[in-house]
Amino acid sequence: MTVATSENSGTTAHFTLLSRILHWTMAPMVIVQLLIGVTMIASLSYYPLMLAIHRPLGLAILVFALVRLANRLSHHPPPFLATMSRLERRIATWSEYALYALLLAQPVVGWAMLSAARFPIVVVGPIRLPGIAPHNIDLYGLLRECHGVFAFLLFATFTAHMCAVLFHTLVLRDKLIDRMALWPTKGRRR
Repeated sequence: MTVATSENSGTTAHFTLLSRILHWTMAPMVIVQLLIGVTMIASLSYYPLMLAIHRPLGLAILVFALVRLANRLSHHPPPFLATMSRLERRIATWSEYALYALLLAQPVVGWAMLSAARFPIVVVGPIRLPGIAPHNIDLYGLLRECHGVFAFLLFATFTAHMCAVLFHTLVLRDKLIDRMALWPTKGRRR
């Protein structure tokens, strides 16, 4: 449950504790995954190691994204801050939709891409994911291209999200980050 915003008392409404835990658990996973993707492209010598981390981490991101989506659909977010214009609120809402869509689509496209190439997707030990796409080299090429485009879009959307939060935190100082903070914040009720 969220705390109501009281503009006069200076308290900031925040997301549920589960939402905040999922957010701060998933954020480093996404950052690491993006860095791994870049390393896989830039350094062939590290490719096997990066790939061994990339696949299970992609699966973990998919699971977390599904849990986050279920949590988000069952809990209303706190109201936007009064400092946010109507346009900012609309952009924030649509960027949230874009992040959810990309965090769900990206691992599914990667899974389908590997399925189309008939590459095994080892979760751990002998546990493998089933194929979700027919074996087709042309489909593999298309999905590989989509995986790269979605990675770029995810990077851009994630970066825009971080920049917006930093702008609100460091320039406007309107305590936007308190909505998602796990750490104690001044004036926030638990």
